[in-house]
Amino acid sequence: MKNINYIINGVLAVAVIILFILHFTGKKELVDTKKPTLDLEENLSSPLPVAYVNMDSLLQNYNYYKDLNEIIVRKEENARASVNQQGSQLQSEIQDFERKVNNNAFLTRERAEQEQQRLVKKRQELEALDNRLTQELMAEQQKLIEQLRDSLSAQLKIFNHGKNYQIIFSNISNDNILLADDAFDITNELLIYLNKSYSPTHN
Repeated sequence: MKNINYIINGVLAVAVIILFILHFTGKKELVDTKKPTLDLEENLSSPLPVAYVNMDSLLQNYNYYKDLNEIIVRKEENARASVNQQGSQLQSEIQDFERKVNNNAFLTRERAEQEQQRLVKKRQELEALDNRLTQELMAEQQKLIEQLRDSLSAQLKIFNHGKNYQIIFSNISNDNILLADDAFDITNELLIYLNKSYSPTHN
């Protein structure tokens, strides 16, 4: 009788061990089938939602940038013409002063010194004008660059509706992106959109 009890207890113990093993093995297999690495592998197998824009090509053909650049060039040419004109006039006055000095045309030495001081002051004023115009041009250029950047950023948000790019890189002469598939280059597509959306205003 005792032997039978030992046998039954032994069988029950083995059965409990087997159930225990099956129970936890089954859960392990269930967890393994839902490993997040499978989702990661699927994500890596599909293209990432990124793109890049060749800024050299974009700015070269973007009508808005052309107009902004034309504004800067026109102001720079006007400033240079004004400085050059005043510089030529000053140079003529200096030459006239030297000729008078050589010919003893001034009645007194004090009169010659007064004319010399006037010319020195005029040269200093011209240099100050040149520096001021240069600073104004730099400030105007920075203002237009920020204006272009803000406009481009706003247009990109509208352009990206429905495309859902997570990142759009800016590439300048392959400095930022060393290697990329041409399929990620959206320069031409963006350029067509930008020029179509741009309405020039003539100043």
